[in-house]
Amino acid sequence: MAFNLAAQQIKPSLSHQDYDRWETIANKQISKDGKWVAMEIALQDGDGRVQLTELAASKKAITIPRAGKAAFSENSRWMIGLIQAEKDSIRQLKLQKVKKEDFPEDSLLLIDLRTDEKIKIPGVGGYKLPKKVKNWYAYQVPSKVDKDTSSIETKTVKSKDEPFVLNIQSFVGDKSYAFETVLDYGFSDDGSKVYLVSKKEDFKVIKLLDLESGIENQLIDSLTAYKFPVFSSNGAQFAVLGSTSSVEEEIKDFQLYLLDGEGEFKHWESIPDQKDHRVSEHFSPSFSDSGEHLFFGWNPLPKTYSYAADSSILEDERVNLDIWGWQDKEIQPMQLKKLEDRERESKVAVYQISKSEIHLLGESLSSDVHFNRFKKGDWAIVRDNSPYRRAYSWDIQIGEDLSRVNLKTGEINLLAENVIGNPRISPAGKFVYWYNAPDSSWQAIDLASKAKIALTSEIKDAFHYELHDSPSLPRSYGSPGWSADDEFFLVYGKYDVWKVDPFKLDQAKNLTRVKGEKSEMTYRLLNLDSEKDYFDMSDEMMLSGFENETKSSGFFRGDWKGDKLPKVLVYGAATYNGLKIAENKKRYIYQKSTFKASPDVYYSDADFHKEHQMSQINKQQEGINWGDVELVDFLSNDGDKMNGLLFKPENFDPNKKYPMMVYFYERRSDALHHYYSPVPSASIINIPYFVSNEYLVFVPDIKYKIGLPGPSAFDCIVPGVQAMIAKGIVDKDNIGIQGQSWGGYQVAYVITQTNMFKAAGAGAPVVNMTSAYGGIRWGTGMSRMFQYEQTQSRIGGTLWEKPLYYIENSPLFYTDRVETPTLIMHNDKDGAVPWYQGIEFFMALKRNDVPSWLLVYNGEDHNLKERKNKKDLSIRLSQFFDHYLKGEKAPLWMTEGIPAIEKGKTLKYELSID
Repeated sequence: MAFNLAAQQIKPSLSHQDYDRWETIANKQISKDGKWVAMEIALQDGDGRVQLTELAASKKAITIPRAGKAAFSENSRWMIGLIQAEKDSIRQLKLQKVKKEDFPEDSLLLIDLRTDEKIKIPGVGGYKLPKKVKNWYAYQVPSKVDKDTSSIETKTVKSKDEPFVLNIQSFVGDKSYAFETVLDYGFSDDGSKVYLVSKKEDFKVIKLLDLESGIENQLIDSLTAYKFPVFSSNGAQFAVLGSTSSVEEEIKDFQLYLLDGEGEFKHWESIPDQKDHRVSEHFSPSFSDSGEHLFFGWNPLPKTYSYAADSSILEDERVNLDIWGWQDKEIQPMQLKKLEDRERESKVAVYQISKSEIHLLGESLSSDVHFNRFKKGDWAIVRDNSPYRRAYSWDIQIGEDLSRVNLKTGEINLLAENVIGNPRISPAGKFVYWYNAPDSSWQAIDLASKAKIALTSEIKDAFHYELHDSPSLPRSYGSPGWSADDEFFLVYGKYDVWKVDPFKLDQAKNLTRVKGEKSEMTYRLLNLDSEKDYFDMSDEMMLSGFENETKSSGFFRGDWKGDKLPKVLVYGAATYNGLKIAENKKRYIYQKSTFKASPDVYYSDADFHKEHQMSQINKQQEGINWGDVELVDFLSNDGDKMNGLLFKPENFDPNKKYPMMVYFYERRSDALHHYYSPVPSASIINIPYFVSNEYLVFVPDIKYKIGLPGPSAFDCIVPGVQAMIAKGIVDKDNIGIQGQSWGGYQVAYVITQTNMFKAAGAGAPVVNMTSAYGGIRWGTGMSRMFQYEQTQSRIGGTLWEKPLYYIENSPLFYTDRVETPTLIMHNDKDGAVPWYQGIEFFMALKRNDVPSWLLVYNGEDHNLKERKNKKDLSIRLSQFFDHYLKGEKAPLWMTEGIPAIEKGKTLKYELSID
């Protein structure tokens, strides 16, 4: 009997074939009445499903294969979604070279939640709902008439090239509409109106439909192109950009069309009294929340250049060059990277609808105009960093000049110079506020009076991140925002939430630590209403909580007056996130996970008397040798107490010594209860895969000293590994180390200082700080100087100020010490770390006869994007470490290589034969 039981407990390890079937909760929705939850469960590669569950005693559940994009109607009676074609079927059609337009269309699915009736409409190209009031739905099907759109330009944001039939249906009653030859459509947020763009000969017609009355209002019937149709928040006003330029014209003039709340239809191409200013086609018009203001973009007329326009010059005679000037505010790579954005750059103007007045906001080409989310109040702000921009290549914390703009007059007033922070407008538009990094305080300016307010001056708490360990100004703990009407400013200390009256600073209130109670619990506010960019203090205060010592977390109910301690709703040794509430505020849904448990969905009533599990994804995990994790501590070489994570196989035997992988990146111990899906690797080892395959995985935190990033890593990683060896469960002769980017650099450095690792993997490593310092981050076009002087590389000075630091921290100069076999991945389109760094490292290892391999995925960036390449890297990582740490046979790609003549013809995963 005992023998049979033991046999039953033997579970297979994860394989590379398991990735595709792993599931995640891609989206979850709760109906407004709180009675139903729809969960979209997606596979990494395969057909997902929607699970529809009733939150009642019956807990009725409906599973809909291949469904997605699920939503509920306003009255909570209907669920709507799309059913997609089988992925395997689509793959077969691709193998047969079938054209994409001949692939099967999706089907629209509606389920009556009262009667369980299902309505399925095949051949649907997509559907839409209003953003807020979901009383209507619309879906499109292929047009029934022959279509020839070869002469029609359809350069719009969302429209397709082909006209379609649009059907609009009410969720309440039987009212419906149908339209032929539609190119584009969209609901107003309140669901009262729809705009329709249709084809009429070679032109586009735009009209509005009032859904209740059925009245159609044709606005324009002669456009050749249009962009950015938009309603005001109440649906009473509508704006769109349109062009009547001929199809053949390469550059088209666009006009701004407006139907105001009085039913008056207006349009203009240039700005009155500013004939050299034209409406920009690249800026989406938008209304203020009140509907009083319409914001749109404008551009000066384009400059003409005689050399460019000279038709006497042949194309092969034209000179093309980049000139890098010392006086340029941005270096040429940054300018070229932003070229398309610069060509589409727009200034901002505001049309005051009641007065029919236009004001230009922020004339400077280098300034940015900002509004609050809903564009409330009478003010915008202008942020201009042009006086300081030249230093950005080495100082990424440059300042900016801050001004206010009066939306009624267009008047601009300077508020502050050289502000180092991220100024933004409060929700009601009364203040501009920011975290002032130089003195670690929160500041504000009253936009009406221009009075400056030191928001946190009366609070005894730390507002800067106390674990900051790079040569730059520390970040803040953050601010969740403001209460309604900008009455109170809300801000985070290290652990707590503070409420500040901007006009009574001495009355600041700690909302979470009522009587100075001491604990390691960090509280943060949760805004459960995505439609509000402020906190409504008439609603209950909901908080997340994270205990820094144990890494436990949960949800809490707080007190806006700050008279009561937060009340525990749900809490434990797990990660809790994604809290949502039904509109009737009777039920909550959220996700909970640990390393062992997938992030499933749970629900609870308003008082969290009991949590109920609603989903159970990844059931296949029960039949796999998974693992567990524990929080461990160790002392660094400097005597600092450090944390780390130690992952063990599920069938862990304390009497056995295991090979161990070491992975790290800054500080990771707070992720003790994080769930890691088995996924193909974009750059790093997949922890569940290695743990399942009988490895220990150790992830130490690292504390850095300025100027000594390499030694700092050594002083934490090596004693951490020694502490794990001291536990008596690690095979000290078979330890591997792997990291990517900043982690890849530290791997390269550590193996120049010790031979304790049997094998190493370094992805995209910087190994020569002297050459990397002057390089370019091609993804942004930025110089790399800032990285070493201010941020992650932590040298804290220029190459000529601290030349020895750059050399001493560069692994390349000590490669002759390396004996550890090394696998490098560095891709030829890496936009973050110059590809030549990986080449320098590989060539140095090769020159010193160290067994080493360089993987270069053609066309790939810093981290792999294509799934086929991720799967390939996963296989090669496991084969490399299995060979050195487990004694497995080496694959042919390691023993024979893949010569260029065999590239693309073989993968050589096969193991070599002795």
